[in-house]
Amino acid sequence: MRRKNATGRRLAPVALRSLPLAALAVLLAQDGTSGTIVGEVSTKSVKNRQNAVVYIESVPGKKFPPPPEHVLMDQKGLSFVPHVLPLLSGTTVDFRNSDNVMHNVFTPDEIGDKFNLGSWPQGQVRSHTFTKTCAKACEAVMLCNVHPEMEAYIVILTNPYFAVTDEEGRFTIAGVPAGDYTLRIWHARLAETSQAITVGAEDTVTVKAQLTLKR
Repeated sequence: MRRKNATGRRLAPVALRSLPLAALAVLLAQDGTSGTIVGEVSTKSVKNRQNAVVYIESVPGKKFPPPPEHVLMDQKGLSFVPHVLPLLSGTTVDFRNSDNVMHNVFTPDEIGDKFNLGSWPQGQVRSHTFTKTCAKACEAVMLCNVHPEMEAYIVILTNPYFAVTDEEGRFTIAGVPAGDYTLRIWHARLAETSQAITVGAEDTVTVKAQLTLKR
């Protein structure tokens, strides 16, 4: 049976498992049973407002299969790009070397399986699938043993309702099913915080949060 979206237009049946996360969020946002979370994260230092991961802690009674497509973490300009990459558990990450030098990717963290992908030249890609799950966010640091100044973070989550803050600390999470949730905010250098929120159908919830130094 075809469903109607919020505008009354009929939606064709879709194999949700094959949709990218962004497309899934858009589809959910059209079905009249979901809302949007927007907000701003503030910190004492302006530079720390970027790269905070804002996420719904859990969605009771629902399981989310990982996306079939891989996501990319590039090595470009002697940096990992992006610096912080949140993803759904079971997602495969392609690590690409875009520099004209040798690069390596490894993590000492158990959450990241303590892997070492070796070293490879410009234009090549090596991959790893992140399968761990945690009660909250699981983070694993990514390092390069050729360039010790390089550092990035993979943040593993159990649902697709997450976002990364921009340079102003702003974020948007679309397609969140209506309900009561715990919204959490993770940052590599600041203390994690949380707050209870209620998302209504076709509603927009505005959130403001302050992050402080870890103790």
